[in-house]
Amino acid sequence: MLKNNIEVDVKVKCIEAETTQAKLARDVGTTPSYVNRLVKKNENIVNKTFIRMLESLGYDIELTYVKRKE
Repeated sequence: MLKNNIEVDVKVKCIEAETTQAKLARDVGTTPSYVNRLVKKNENIVNKTFIRMLESLGYDIELTYVKRKE
């Protein structure tokens, strides 16, 4: 089971960075609608098969975000 709520995580990180999903999309070279679709469907970001494999091995998945030092 993926314990993170990726939709909320991305929104929070955008707020922390004082940016929008639209600007984020431009920065990574894609469309705002594509970013929105990815955010709303967690299994597209973290592969569903990967999650099932780790669940089969007895693990849940928790993503940790670490801000890079620039």
